[in-house]
Amino acid sequence: MSGNIQRWGLMIVAALWLAACDGGTPQPSPLPPTAVPSPTLTATPAPTATPTQTLTPTNTPAPTPTFTPTPKPLNPLAIERMRQQAYPGSALVIEQTLAPGANYERYIASYKSEGLKIYALLTVPRGDKPQSGWPVIVFNHGFIPPAEYRTTERYVAYVDTFARNGYIVFKSDYRGHGSSEGRATGGYGTPDYTVDVLNAVSSIKQFKDADASRIGMWGHSMGGQVTLRAMVTTRDVRAGVIWAGVVDSYADLLANWGRGGTGGAPNPAPVRGWRSSLVEEYGSPEQNPQFWDSISPNAYLKDLSGPVQLHHGTADTSVPIRMSENLARQIKAAGKSVEYFVYPGDDHNISASFVLAMQRSVAFFNQYVKP
Repeated sequence: MSGNIQRWGLMIVAALWLAACDGGTPQPSPLPPTAVPSPTLTATPAPTATPTQTLTPTNTPAPTPTFTPTPKPLNPLAIERMRQQAYPGSALVIEQTLAPGANYERYIASYKSEGLKIYALLTVPRGDKPQSGWPVIVFNHGFIPPAEYRTTERYVAYVDTFARNGYIVFKSDYRGHGSSEGRATGGYGTPDYTVDVLNAVSSIKQFKDADASRIGMWGHSMGGQVTLRAMVTTRDVRAGVIWAGVVDSYADLLANWGRGGTGGAPNPAPVRGWRSSLVEEYGSPEQNPQFWDSISPNAYLKDLSGPVQLHHGTADTSVPIRMSENLARQIKAAGKSVEYFVYPGDDHNISASFVLAMQRSVAFFNQYVKP
């Protein structure tokens, strides 16, 4: 077997040698060697930077800011606001000396109220002045058309009765009345007339002949509202007397009373003037009772500065008698002192019972103001 292998090997070698020497017969080209490809340079990607974690904002809603509503300023009529104000008044100036009364002197005087020059009727008793000075009645007149008002007209008998009984009487003309500066704005939609009266109180306290610690207040009709408002605003008034006063709460005034209404059943008033302005800004008493209470002296009766005496005629066609009835009941419920007198068949001025009503008024002031 090894011989065969050797024989086959020699034959192959010989054949290869012959082929190499034979240039005539073309031989198939050998397959080109398989090219060994250059190694492909695969770019090694730069290491992917581990991205810093993107902080996707959490969809947590931003906290809703808490808005503290700016408190609406108190209306100028609000009792609390009126208590915050100053009523310094001024020294009295005697503008004119009038003809004297039976036992007292009469003057037209002036004082300052919110920068306005306000005129007033002033009476001063003659005789031996008490050591502390004469007691005072600040007199608040009712509605009189401002253009018709005169300092020395109307209420002559009322003033005379108090003056004869040893009181200084100081009757303010209110702004816009008579010669007083300013605009007459009415007694219910603004506090202006009460402001003038509170400045009158401060002014008379500075008067040399007055006893600053003995001051009473009398009011008729609209002046009754002024008196009631003043007595829950200041502590300077020792006692108040109100004749036929417009003294219901503001909610009741809005619902049941208008000028020219009868003195009997409620008379729904048309919503106009100060009524419509207040309703438009603050809503009705049903919608906003807190506001209407805030401007009503009736809601502050526990703070009355002294006892109150009320007078009303049953035939009053200007101010319903139920106003005085309501106020008397409310004052009692507040634990304060009140006297209430009814005059059957009498009118708004209590004309038929004038002497009796004045006697009761003087006696009341003698009891609570003079001592």
